[in-house]
Amino acid sequence: MRSGAREVSDTAQKKFKFIDLFAGIGGMRIAFERAGGRCVFSSEWNKYSQITYSANFDEVPAGDITQIPASDIPDHDVLVGGFPCQPFSIAGVSKLRSLQRKDGFLNETQGTLFFDAARILKKKRPRAFLLENVKNLKSHDKGNTFKVIEKTLGHLGYDVHSKVIDACKVVPQHRERIFIVGFDEPTDFEFPELPDKNPRVMDILEKNVDEKYTLTDGVWNALQRHAKNSKEKGNGFGFGLTDLDEISRTLSARYYKDGGEILIPQGNGKNPRRLTPRECARLMGFPDSFMIPVSDTQAYRQFGNAVVPSVVEEIAKAIAFQLFNHRKRITLLEYAK
Repeated sequence: MRSGAREVSDTAQKKFKFIDLFAGIGGMRIAFERAGGRCVFSSEWNKYSQITYSANFDEVPAGDITQIPASDIPDHDVLVGGFPCQPFSIAGVSKLRSLQRKDGFLNETQGTLFFDAARILKKKRPRAFLLENVKNLKSHDKGNTFKVIEKTLGHLGYDVHSKVIDACKVVPQHRERIFIVGFDEPTDFEFPELPDKNPRVMDILEKNVDEKYTLTDGVWNALQRHAKNSKEKGNGFGFGLTDLDEISRTLSARYYKDGGEILIPQGNGKNPRRLTPRECARLMGFPDSFMIPVSDTQAYRQFGNAVVPSVVEEIAKAIAFQLFNHRKRITLLEYAK
C-alpha cells in the first residue's frame, strides 16, 4: 500500500478508540490521534515519563499495568503498545500442557510485560492491535521468543502480521523496529510504504546551542582513546561523528552518558557536541510544540526509548483503513493458502 493513497473515513474518526500501553512519552498516541483515533486509556509506570506525558496530553497515565485488572480498562477498537523486551522462558511448557492448564500460551509468557498485553487482548477483544519492539526481538533466543509471541497472539484468535521498518526515510537516523499488527479475523492487511523525505541531520539542528552541549576535553579524549583501543582489538567500537548531509546512527536511551553515538562536528578546532534534547525530539520526528518538562538526562532517555510518530502514523492509518473502509472477509480455506 502506498503512503497517502488511502485516507481514514469520517466513520473511522467517529468510532476509532484506542488504548496506549507502555505509553512512554506518547509517541504512539500522537500517531494514532493523527490517524483519527481517540485515546480512552493510557498506562506508563515511569514517573518521569508520566510527567512528560501529562504535560503534553493533560492526562496522567495509569501506573503499573501489571497491577491493573483487564476488566478496569475501557472497551476499545485498537490496543497499542511498545512493550519492553524481557526474557521469555519456555521451560515447563510441556508440564503445563500435561496438566491441561487453560490458556497455556499465556502461561508461556507470564513474567513478561507482553503477557499483560495478551491478557488484555483476551479479555477486551479489540478488533486490532499494534505492538512495537526492537528489531532483535525477532532473533532473540534463536527466534524462540518471537515464535512464542506469534503463537500466543494466534491462539488468542488474531490474524498476525509483522515487519521490521527502518525510519530513515522520514527522520534522519537509522532506526529499525519491528511492528506487529493483528486483527480479530483474517484480512488482506499490508504494511504501508513510507514516503521518502530525504531527511538530513542538518535539518533538525538548532541555530543557537548552549556551550554545555560541547564535549569537554576529558570526554572527547576518552572517546577517541576508547575508539582507538577498540579498533586495535578488532571489536569495532567507535564514536559517531555525524555527516550533517546524511542520516545518523540510532539514538539510544544511553545517549545521556556521553552522546558518543551521535556527535555533531563544529569545526574550527572545536570539540564536537552532543544533540540538545530538542534536537533529539526532532531526530525522532516529534513536533516542536512537544513540551520537554524534564531534565536533559531524562529527556535523552525518553527520546531514546520512544517511537517515531510519523512511522507509526502510517501504520495506524493502514489499520484504521482496514477496519473501517476495506475490511476483507476471507474463508479459512483461503487463509490457509
